[in-house]
Amino acid sequence: MKLLFKILITALLVMLISHFMRGVHVANFSTSIIVAIVLGLLNIFVKPILILFTLPVTIFTLGFFLLVINAIIILLCTQIVGGFRVDSFWTALLFSVVLSIFQSIMYGFSKDEK
Repeated sequence: MKLLFKILITALLVMLISHFMRGVHVANFSTSIIVAIVLGLLNIFVKPILILFTLPVTIFTLGFFLLVINAIIILLCTQIVGGFRVDSFWTALLFSVVLSIFQSIMYGFSKDEK
């Protein structure tokens, strides 16, 4: 149930951000759900490999290269999902930062108090 909730939150955020950010285009809500699923899968399977291969650069830049990796993941998602388009690398970088910040905020609100 938590996974479904996170996918739904991410899909809503993708739609919301695409309405306010120039250069990010999402066809409809079902496309944003597919984007959320594909982003999750890319973050699970591809991102660790990219981090491993770019570890020296990531250490040298004190972790800022991870932002570039996030933008690459977004650009990979645009190649996989039809109806989702990001115009440039810099737009993908900004989109990934904004999406990460809003995801952190939304997931923080959804945590159960114990």
